[in-house]
Amino acid sequence: MASQIVHFAGLSDRDRKTASPLPKLAAGDRLELHVRHEGGREQTLSIPPSAAAAVEALLAHMLRGERVAVLAEDQELSPTEVSAILGISRPLVVLRMDRGDLPFRYVGKHRRALMKDVLALKSRLDARQTAMDALAEDTEDLFQTHGL
Repeated sequence: MASQIVHFAGLSDRDRKTASPLPKLAAGDRLELHVRHEGGREQTLSIPPSAAAAVEALLAHMLRGERVAVLAEDQELSPTEVSAILGISRPLVVLRMDRGDLPFRYVGKHRRALMKDVLALKSRLDARQTAMDALAEDTEDLFQTHGL
């Protein structure tokens, strides 16, 4: 199931109250992580500028009380895991794979799809649903306004 792949993390209310948001970083600023080990030893880790934005976004979401997960785009998923992410049945996932809507490869006799392809399909499905909702709203408006 997707719960084996996607692990959510969140902050307790107490931790949210004591933590502070990361200040906006300007060009040339550096982000460092200071770790105090249980035995008292300290360690400083430099966070690359390209990762600083991800750390900032992660912390901002967690401080708002949201649970977050970090996903690797090259993670391979089974049809069952894909179905949990997309919110559709496993047979429908297999049908989408067979039709070419979702690229996959065989590992032995098992199908595997990349997380980035699953998320791309989810984005397309969400866009299609948004368009259908807008169309339904326009149709309802026409019925109410013009009595069609």
